[in-house]
Amino acid sequence: MNKFNIEKTKLSKVLKITPPTIFNDFRGNYIETYNEDIYNQNGINIKFIQDDISTSKQNVLRGIHGDEKTWKLVSCLHGEFYLVIVNWDKNSKEYQQWISFEMSSSNPFQILIPPKYGNGHLVTSKEAIFHYKQSTLYDRDSQFTIHWNDPKLKIKWPTENPILSERDKNE
Repeated sequence: MNKFNIEKTKLSKVLKITPPTIFNDFRGNYIETYNEDIYNQNGINIKFIQDDISTSKQNVLRGIHGDEKTWKLVSCLHGEFYLVIVNWDKNSKEYQQWISFEMSSSNPFQILIPPKYGNGHLVTSKEAIFHYKQSTLYDRDSQFTIHWNDPKLKIKWPTENPILSERDKNE
């Protein structure tokens, strides 16, 4: 059985996962990013039904968005970004607590984000490719938005003037 390295984080339901298969040689590398059997063997029994990719340039901040039912498995395919996850579950002892990760294609770990948690990322390299698997189909109307610089949360982003969408500027 292939074992992922699964680490608990400061937010009890958020997991950091390092895939079991990383092969490097003179040609480059090969990484198995998802294998349902291996995930199930490691106690992660989530059925993912949609994959999404966003490509962004440096200083673009996307999110913080989430919903009540979607699990997300996030990874960095190219470049580097700063990922922030916020617990938005009003029934949780960790409500409004957040955690951050510096993710890059040269350190290919994944982050498993549960429902009722929002996530956003800031691109810190010239360009980055953000990949995530979802357990539900995308439904913008069911999403919540947490303002990226909400003064109550005091999130420490590595920029003061990110490039934002109209949605993220106004919500």
